[in-house]
Amino acid sequence: MSDPAIRPATAADLDAITDIYADAVRNGTASYELEPPTRAEMAARFETLAAGGFPYLVATSAGRVAGYAYAGPFRPRPAYRFVVENSIYIAPEAKGRGLGGLLLERLIADAERLGFRQMIAVIGDGHSGSASVRLHQRMGFRHSGRLEGSGYKHGRWLDTTFMQLSMNGGASTAPDPDSLPERKFAKAT
Repeated sequence: MSDPAIRPATAADLDAITDIYADAVRNGTASYELEPPTRAEMAARFETLAAGGFPYLVATSAGRVAGYAYAGPFRPRPAYRFVVENSIYIAPEAKGRGLGGLLLERLIADAERLGFRQMIAVIGDGHSGSASVRLHQRMGFRHSGRLEGSGYKHGRWLDTTFMQLSMNGGASTAPDPDSLPERKFAKAT
């Protein structure tokens, strides 16, 4: 196995995922949560995404989980079923080593394979020089909006940046009836 490696996350990864996210909540501005969720809450979130067939990945380095990423529903209403929102978090000691790019590249490929048409990045504290904005730009995302002063954390107002990537023809072609979003929608109706 190469190092670093990207693979699907499992329940065995949840302790590391919980720790990585807790650091991001406590010390960063990417998440607008103010208190880190418990491991039980992180497990429930993981199980919900896994049950829905959404991609959830980890990056490992030296045998340890060093980051994770997932794509989940952008909004719950059925017309949004072809749109996923991505999330990427890297352990503090692993930042700057390219893991975010590896995770996002695989996440995009997995979401495309499942038949999704748009991937949205909702970037907290998304100023133009932020590492997350720069990463998403490198991967082909385009700016699609900004909410000024939409969050307040660590004693300051934060802007939220929206970025969007079209996949599988985006809005230019009809939905694929064999895609995961269409199959799930057909079951629900």
